[in-house]
Amino acid sequence: RFEVLDSPLSEFGVLGFEYGYALADPKSLILWEAQFGDFVNGAQTIIDQFIVSGEIKWLRANGLVMLLPHGYEGQGPEHSSARIERFLSLCAEDNIQVANCTTPANFFHLLRRQMLRDFRKPLIVFTPKSLLRHKRAVSNLAEMGPATTFHRCLDDLKPCDPKAVKRLVLCTGKVYYDLLDASEKDSRDDVYLLRVEQLYPFPGDVVAEYAAKFPNLETVVWAQEEPQNGGAWTFANPLIEAATGMRPIYAGRAPAAATATGLLKRHNAEQAKLVAEALGATTTEVKAAIRGGLKKK
Repeated sequence: RFEVLDSPLSEFGVLGFEYGYALADPKSLILWEAQFGDFVNGAQTIIDQFIVSGEIKWLRANGLVMLLPHGYEGQGPEHSSARIERFLSLCAEDNIQVANCTTPANFFHLLRRQMLRDFRKPLIVFTPKSLLRHKRAVSNLAEMGPATTFHRCLDDLKPCDPKAVKRLVLCTGKVYYDLLDASEKDSRDDVYLLRVEQLYPFPGDVVAEYAAKFPNLETVVWAQEEPQNGGAWTFANPLIEAATGMRPIYAGRAPAAATATGLLKRHNAEQAKLVAEALGATTTEVKAAIRGGLKKK
């Protein structure tokens, strides 16, 4: 049975109800989706007091899934960020799972895994709206068939020679496709883009395996759309260094009080700048990318 409910815009009340429902019926897949990821802040008390700490406080497991639309698409500060940093700051003792998938197949397996496991953990999924219609964010049925599974990290779609790779760029979510387009446009065979699909528990073992594949690796980068004081940077930085033995470089927006700008031109310029910096562009190339972003309509 599949049931869809259009709930009132009381994030605190409805998320509390769904948490209780998932507690009472652990064999049902309960998914609560915010209209925009930003609106989850109205339910912060339920998150702090129950979802992230209920198991350690009361030994009560819960498999509630939170779907939070998240992604910098030029729609302004109220429609961009589900505050990834807040959830990651609450991660400890394997209390929750945090994911940001870039393919339909991986999203399918993530939800399927949630019910096939013999234990229950809350799952937080950041869901970029633009990937619903992105031509490259696709999967075939074979990727959801027998002998397929969820991948904590996903390969770069652009083929590469491991010996040529000098720059390993880690990212999560929809920014991967912006980086991929720019990398292909510039024919950057020295850059490998690794998608971190599961942020917590952090797949340090997988990241280490990828880094070991590139004998001439010189630089590790974390690229994100969010401001430097947001997103996964603060959380991922020491974990990437522990996995690769190299201190990662940050590529993303500058620290900001608001989650995003309200001006589309500024958004485009910021996006172009972070993509250029992630791929190791020179100062002149970065400035040219910013000018191009300002002209973009």
